[in-house]
Amino acid sequence: MRLGDRTPNIRPNLHDRKSLPVRITHIRLAGTSASHENITDLKWIDESDSKSGTSSKASLVEWIDVQGGHAYVGPRNSKVTVGVVKPVGLRPYIRTYADQTWNNNLLALPRF
Repeated sequence: MRLGDRTPNIRPNLHDRKSLPVRITHIRLAGTSASHENITDLKWIDESDSKSGTSSKASLVEWIDVQGGHAYVGPRNSKVTVGVVKPVGLRPYIRTYADQTWNNNLLALPRF
């Protein structure tokens, strides 16, 4: 298990799925404010092999931004891309992006 990652090595790991997109299915929020900055963890599924896992926001940011991973929200016929937002002076976070606009699809997902 990596420091800061709650996913044991026996579970699927995002870092093993560099070229395969994953669908984000659930989010966990810290605090009472429903904002992208407060997302702490995410559940995902790789629909090509039905493997699923849970990753921290920091792990997902690194996987998308540094390792070139791809994530999305929504069904196969209407996927919305998950991207990394890097505000000056703040920690990066993830948000969906469609039609050249950042939007709130992640916040509409079920909580876990």
